[in-house]
Amino acid sequence: MSDHPPEGLPAYRILTGPDDASFCRRVSAALEQGYLLYGSPAATFNGETVIVAQAVIWPGTRSSLA
Repeated sequence: MSDHPPEGLPAYRILTGPDDASFCRRVSAALEQGYLLYGSPAATFNGETVIVAQAVIWPGTRSSLA
């Protein structure tokens, strides 16, 4: 695994979107790339849809985020 995220992606990312299979696939894809979950997921309701968020970090960046 590289010391840097793939494809020029940032070390810290927050993934957001409707709570659906597409969002779950995006989080799963980030994990498959080597990202780690950071913190708990969040959810809110916008009046029509549940919107969710999950932060992910590249390994080795946790100490610089504290």
